[in-house]
Amino acid sequence: MLLKVSDAVNLAMHSMMLLAAERNGGRLSVTAMAGRLGVSENHLAKVMQRLAKAGLVKSRRGPGGGFTLGRHPGRITLLEVYTTVDGPLDQRTCLLEEPMCTGACCLLGDLLADLHHRITSHLASTTLDRVCDGRGGGTRAGPPGS
Repeated sequence: MLLKVSDAVNLAMHSMMLLAAERNGGRLSVTAMAGRLGVSENHLAKVMQRLAKAGLVKSRRGPGGGFTLGRHPGRITLLEVYTTVDGPLDQRTCLLEEPMCTGACCLLGDLLADLHHRITSHLASTTLDRVCDGRGGGTRAGPPGS
């Protein structure tokens, strides 16, 4: 797999986009986000805890509680969200589990390394505000898998 996007990363990215799309630092509860995304509240709550621990979101308990972004959306990249949830992107140098090539003669040449670099660069240079305003090549947050 050239780019593994786990369910947790998918939830994290979509949740962050929902929060970024909220105007004036709006607060959203896990229940509200899970409803919009059509996902499990329990799974989303665990993902949001990871994001909060990393400072990407701030949480508030009780009535009127919920989550807000921890920083301005222009200072949060998709790569930071990805690595917070799943760790560094896996840099595959071979499609096989046990590489057969010595590197001198690969049937794909530098393709996998180039793809890894392009994906990493795209995620690192795409901030939440760029995606929300349409400059990041994405669209506003919608249900996962959309």
